[in-house]
Order: sequence, then structure tokens, then C-alpha cells
Amino acid sequence: MLLRTTLFAVVLTLILAACVIGDEEDPATATPAPTAPITGADTTPTPAETGTAATATPVPAEPSATPANPTETTTGDASPTPTTGSVSESTATVTPLPAAPTETPVPTATTAPQPLPLDQLSVGLELVTGGLVEPAGIANAGDGSNRIFVLEQPGRVRIVDADGTLVETPFLDITDRVGSNSTEQGLLGLAFHPDYANNGRFFINYTNRDGNTVISEFAVTGEPNIADPASETLILFVEQPAGNHNGGHLVFGPDGYLWIGLGDGGAAGDQFQNAQNPGTLLGSMLRIDIDGAEPYGVPASNPYIDNPNARNEAWAIGLRNPWRYSFDRLTGDLYIADVGQGQREEVSFAPASSAGGENYGWPIIEGSICYPSDPCNADGLVLPIAEYDHSGGNCAITGGYVYRGSQQPGLWGTYVYADYCSGRFWGLRQTDAGTESQLFFQRAGALFSSFGEDEQGEIYVVSLESSSLYRVVAF
Repeated sequence: MLLRTTLFAVVLTLILAACVIGDEEDPATATPAPTAPITGADTTPTPAETGTAATATPVPAEPSATPANPTETTTGDASPTPTTGSVSESTATVTPLPAAPTETPVPTATTAPQPLPLDQLSVGLELVTGGLVEPAGIANAGDGSNRIFVLEQPGRVRIVDADGTLVETPFLDITDRVGSNSTEQGLLGLAFHPDYANNGRFFINYTNRDGNTVISEFAVTGEPNIADPASETLILFVEQPAGNHNGGHLVFGPDGYLWIGLGDGGAAGDQFQNAQNPGTLLGSMLRIDIDGAEPYGVPASNPYIDNPNARNEAWAIGLRNPWRYSFDRLTGDLYIADVGQGQREEVSFAPASSAGGENYGWPIIEGSICYPSDPCNADGLVLPIAEYDHSGGNCAITGGYVYRGSQQPGLWGTYVYADYCSGRFWGLRQTDAGTESQLFFQRAGALFSSFGEDEQGEIYVVSLESSSLYRVVAF
């Protein structure tokens, strides 16, 4: 990679999947593994596995169960203090509200744009602003302001105005309580409440000084560009046994619930045996009702709600390190980019009709191949809809979004994603015939760390190498 010497020290402390290099083969020398024989998994729709684990329609309005304990401990020790400073931990148990949460509106169109064939698309990046410090995430508030919020790993949230101006004063600065000593630690996730325009509530996912995951609620002040760092209220605390595979993303789904992706606890090879254990929150996709109880409720339709041996917050299991996931804002389908061990990077999928309970297979499989050796029994596992190997410097996927904006009609319906190490940038579409993908371009050394959407559905990406925010354009 063509990294400038002056950036080398910074990159070593940055987040993301670069940390997977420490527990996998050298991407420059790794030999792509042949597909191993898998028994039990349905592989008929090659190369596109639909990944449908259920077809039941989610209940639109439901009560929420109160979780037994919002604190997750993975090592058996007593739960440590979740953070330092001004965190106020909620401990009261409240009867869940019967009303369903506010649903995020799904845009409709009388006539969908006609996308170009993937191999006829020219895709590039348009600079919006530079001057960021270790950018690690992108979000919008959905409040009509058209602002873009960029997460900086050390613990700040920056605002980029609708005209592309980077606001000098951070929206939020919690560097006093964020720990970012490992490349996958720091300020990792931001999601605004669906009714943020009226209630000013938003949620942050970060690792504290001890390296543990903290998910907290904050509030904006009377000044719309300034949040109150002293307003922090603890929602969920998860003890992390290692410094990597923290996941970190937060998303409010079309159902109005908060979706939380957690990695398997780190190190390598799922050595803590979390990803196939529904009794832990690690290695799982969680779905909680932030309005249903204090500190949160659990939707009654969650798949493990009646399983006494499982955490009922879990929606799906078998994840290694979900580094960015997103809902198609038109269809409600869920795309999960899961960082691999040493052979495969994958895009996993759940249709909007899913009733949950998917098992994405880690560490039985990595992508669609057996791990750590073959043969393996993949009965009941959901295979990825797309994957790629570690040849040519690939090492870790950065998940993106399905394009549903208006300015790039040729890109309509295309899921864009990238590789953090190689700088390759792809597009993917699902059709009745399967999944097709196309390499759009490669920008070696860019270190694409995260994607995001603005309120209109335009897609953006941040680069650690250039400390900049870009808009994805197609022509």
C-alpha cells in the first residue's frame, strides 16, 4: 500500500478491520482457499444465496419484554463500572409500553429509476471536506437539516453542513471517557432516534477506558449543533474479552427498533466460543426497543424471546465482526458486512420478511468455506450472498448501503462496499437470477473505513488516509 510515512503511526492506531491482519495470514501472501465441501447448507442458488431463514411478516405493533439485566459479562467476573465520568445507569424495571415504536418512513416512487448494467457504470468519489481526525463513521439526523455527522475515533462527533462546510466545534466530545488503544476501539457507532427532530435523543456506541463496549443515550442542547456530554445515560454495557472484534455500529431499522451488531469478542478463531452461543450477546445482531422500557425493552417478536438459554435481545447469531450493516431504505432488507478471519470477506443478508433467528455460521464456516478445516456440517447456516478472498491485498470488508438517492440514477438498487486494505470498491445487485457484483475501481492506500447515507439517500465514504469525506458518484 502506498501510505505516506507521516501517516504510518496514525494508521497503526486506527480502527476497523486492519486489526484482523494481526490474526490472519498476510494479505499479500495469503493463498485463496479452494471451496471446501460443506454438508447440510443449501447452496443451490450459486453464486447468490438468498439467506432467507424465515418468511413470516414481522408484527408491526407489539409489546416489549424488559431484559433481565442490561449488563453483559463474558468472563464470569462481576460487572465492572461501565464507564467513567457522568454515566447515569438505569436500573428501574418499567412495564413495557404497548404501543409500537415510531417507524422510519420508507420513501416511495411512482417510477423507479432505470439503473445501468453494473459493467457499464463509471463510479468515482467527489470530495466533500477534509480536515477530519481518524474518521470512523457517518450518520444523518433525519431532522430535515441535511447535516452529515462524522464520527472521529478518539471520541468526537463532527458536523458537515449541507453546503459541505466542516463545523469547527464538535457536536459531541467524549474523549474523556473513550478508550482507543487498539485499532478497533474508540467511538464506533451513532444513531439518531427516529423522532430526533422532536425529542433530541441519539445513541452512541464506544469502548471505554477498559476496552469494554458502552452504548449510551445522549441529548442535544438548545443549540442544534451542540450536544450535552453530561446527558449520558447508560443503555447497555458489554464486557469485551479482547481489544478487537467490537463491531460497534448502531442503526434504527424500518421497524423503529435499535439494531446493535457485536463481534465475537476478539482475538482469533472465536477462541472465546461466543458466536455460536445464544447465551451471550457477543457474535450477534441485537434488536431492542429503546422506547419500551427503562433502560430498554425487548420486542416480543424477537426469535429467542421464549428461550431460557438465550439472550432475548439477539436477532441473529454466528457473526465474527460485523463492520457496518444497513437496511435498504426502499425494501427493508438487511445487508451485513462481516469481516473474515484469513480467507474470506462476506456480505450476509436477511430479507425484510425475516422473523429472525438466522445463524450466519462463524466459526463453523468463513464465508462459504469450512473453518478451520473441512468437511463441516453447515446444516441450518445462512451462506453469504457475496464474498471475496484475500488475494491482491484484500483483508477486511467495509460494508455500505443500497443506493436509493436521486442524483445517481444509474446506481439505483446497487449495494456498494469496499475493502479496507486494498482500496477496492465494488457494487452488488440481487436479481431473480442471483447476485451479480462488479469491481468499480481501486484506490490503494485509501483505507475506506465507513460508509453512510444523507437524508436523501446519497452515499458517502470516509478515508483514513486522506482524513476526508467523499460522496459516491456514478456516470
